[in-house]
Amino acid sequence: MNGSLLLRNARLLDPVKGEYTEGDLRCADGRIVEIGDGLTADGARTEDLRGAFVLPGLIDAHVHVTASTANLGSLPASSPSYVAAHSARTMSRMLDRGFTTVRDASGADYGLADAQAEGLFRGPRLLFCGRALSQTGGHGDSRTRGANASDDHPCCAGLGRVADGVDAVRAAARDELRKGAHHIKVMASGGVASPTDRIDSTQYSAEELRAIVEEAEAANRYVAAHAYTARAVNRALELGVRSIEHGNLIDDLSVELFLRHDAYLVPTLVTYWALKEEGREHGLPESSWRKVDEVLGAGMAALERAARGGVKLVYGSDLLGGMHRHQNHEFRLRGEVQSALEVVRSATSTAADLLNLTGEIGTLAPGAHADLLVVDRDPLEDIGVLAEPEKFRHVVLGGTVVSP
Repeated sequence: MNGSLLLRNARLLDPVKGEYTEGDLRCADGRIVEIGDGLTADGARTEDLRGAFVLPGLIDAHVHVTASTANLGSLPASSPSYVAAHSARTMSRMLDRGFTTVRDASGADYGLADAQAEGLFRGPRLLFCGRALSQTGGHGDSRTRGANASDDHPCCAGLGRVADGVDAVRAAARDELRKGAHHIKVMASGGVASPTDRIDSTQYSAEELRAIVEEAEAANRYVAAHAYTARAVNRALELGVRSIEHGNLIDDLSVELFLRHDAYLVPTLVTYWALKEEGREHGLPESSWRKVDEVLGAGMAALERAARGGVKLVYGSDLLGGMHRHQNHEFRLRGEVQSALEVVRSATSTAADLLNLTGEIGTLAPGAHADLLVVDRDPLEDIGVLAEPEKFRHVVLGGTVVSP
């Protein structure tokens, strides 16, 4: 019976309360049906967990499943079918790491999301934004200084699309929404992987950003903005952006603005650690590698500032190419600053809130998708448990045990 599962004698985590309930959990037709004692389910796969710990399936809110290399500028020259094959393998491995839902922060499209949903390959549920919107010379413009022509043909792989001016960004946002985007991604500051911009720049005019936010809100969607410096972050928050990606250089005013606008911060500490350690061997150009230091050291300080100020923090990894294997190391990095429960919430209940899927994922409540992670040790005692996916007992997606 597909999606039917009975877990007995489990310790079931409510991440909002931070408490375990001891008992059984029954899943049917891909959903959690009930929690209690002595439950029965005819025909369902039954597992006696003997006191193991059950969490909601993990959520990574900043991935790039199509980034088969750290040389992002090379992706448009790759065959779409080649990139799709890489993406399927990348997503399969994410599922093995306990991630049952991922939010792609540019690159993935409706084809990958539909293929996963139809079971054409194994992987986490995929929430996509299509291409990120970038100004000319912005973080999503992969041309070098000597290049002129820009080919944003939709058949080709790539993370960004260039649009300048209010009318053009409205049309670009509407186009991504037309193709089913769950959110709109904008490049609101410079970045590491782009060849011609500065990390400390702001990108897009206020009028352009406001127009993009209007289009997303009109479609009951939201905007996620790549931004590093306090100047870029604060500007984006004031203009209605819901989610800030990275935010390594925020200040105290940023914290106030996050709270005032009920916005979310998605730090991605592990990617800078990985880029510094091995980015060049995975294709990161030397010029980009030299930019990493500008944001690496500041990331932990920003996380601490945001956590202390009560900002809603969400788990993100942002890894590229062969560095995807470090996805769970983000748990250890955050554990240096936050309590284990806060880190777990960032990858479950708080992430679900950001994704507008409260009650659907990130919870073990009846009615939610039966996405579960079973581990032998208590992650609230040691968050490092979640950084060791090779030791996970089970990963469950839609009520089906998918790993191991």
